[in-house]
Amino acid sequence: MPRFRRTDRINEQLKQEISLIVRDEVRDPRVGLATITAVITSPELDHARVYVTSLGDEKEREGIIEGLRSAAAFIRKQLSGRLHMRRVPELHFEADRVLAEASRIEELLRQALPPELRNQPLDADEADPSADADDLDDAEDPDAADDPDETDDLEDADDAADSDDDTDRPSQSASRSE
Repeated sequence: MPRFRRTDRINEQLKQEISLIVRDEVRDPRVGLATITAVITSPELDHARVYVTSLGDEKEREGIIEGLRSAAAFIRKQLSGRLHMRRVPELHFEADRVLAEASRIEELLRQALPPELRNQPLDADEADPSADADDLDDAEDPDAADDPDETDDLEDADDAADSDDDTDRPSQSASRSE
């Protein structure tokens, strides 16, 4: 089953267009600096959940969501003029809690670690950035390993293969004379 379904493309297009409309055309002062993080449409394309995040405390986020909900009809009308869809889905704005949940899980993981490891980054790549640089210094340069005599040997082998090919093929002049 292909991964890129039509709804995935529509979700991405809706996300881009809604972001532009919210940024440029919505005049509600409650909306402020809202960021559209994802759009998920129903398989029938009747409804779309629009996930929004913003800076500020929980009260400010709720105000942004309320402002977007009140502007939903306007945004949907603008989308109908921009998108070539038979029917623009009904928009349902929700707060995106993915970042908050990720932070909570990371904190829980830190608490599960022994005390001496709690101040270190959880990601192995972030743990020792100098290790990557050391690995690069220790690696041999692939061009430096090439021996000029080896390239001559390879050329001789190619020449020998070419001469073998010539003997296996009849010459063009021999085939014409027959």
